[in-house]
Amino acid sequence: MKTTVFPTLILGAFLGWFACSPKPATETTETTEANEIENTAPDAQGKRTMGYALPGLEHGLCQSPINIQSASTGEEGRHLITLDFKDEINKVENLGHTVQLDFAEGSTITVDDTTFNFKQFHFHTPSEHQIDGITYPMEMHIVNLLPNEDKNAVPQYLVIGILFKEGKESKFINDFLAAIPKQEHETAELKPGTVKIADLVGTIPTTALGNYYHYKGSLTTPPYTESVRWYIAKHVYEASSAQIEAINKVEGNNARHVQALYGRAVLTK
Repeated sequence: MKTTVFPTLILGAFLGWFACSPKPATETTETTEANEIENTAPDAQGKRTMGYALPGLEHGLCQSPINIQSASTGEEGRHLITLDFKDEINKVENLGHTVQLDFAEGSTITVDDTTFNFKQFHFHTPSEHQIDGITYPMEMHIVNLLPNEDKNAVPQYLVIGILFKEGKESKFINDFLAAIPKQEHETAELKPGTVKIADLVGTIPTTALGNYYHYKGSLTTPPYTESVRWYIAKHVYEASSAQIEAINKVEGNNARHVQALYGRAVLTK
């Protein structure tokens, strides 16, 4: 199978990662927690409890999302990030609280000598992260998981956050909107090439792909595990208001409120 490799990106170093150490895993596997990142169970009233500024002692002090203050970010060193990406999205899921697209096995993202596997991407409406106090109408999370044979180890994630504003219609979003199952908790299998993420990232200059905000945080849904390397792209993508409304109609308002930084550094490239 031919592998399409996106241009190699020179991105920043991971600095200060051990300022917040995740709690040891308890009866949690990588697969379970990788699913829990987007599978937030509703309470008895059908509403999800997403949390506010104070994360609570059971979560720790490295919670996500955050409000990124661009004037207060530090400069990151230069490390090598390579995307070995086959662009094979094999199914779309209507999970009720979000729309999720799943990657076929084989696509990876490597940071220096650490390789994560592409797992899935999903959406939040409105955005979870803020930039200088601005909430965008939509945010997409590309979730990558570090392989680990130790099922008792804390799963390690790298998540790329992509913000959307209202603007031009997106072919990428149109393609998967047409495939979303009508009923909650249903999955639709996709033929190869039905939805291509290259239709999204291929619309901007490659130089813009390497500009981001980076910090150490957590999952934004239970169990809020603090083992996520966040990269929030500075480039804001576009989707039409009708497309954003269509996704919101499926998943509702599913953004967790911003969390306090508690002295964490936010780095920029």
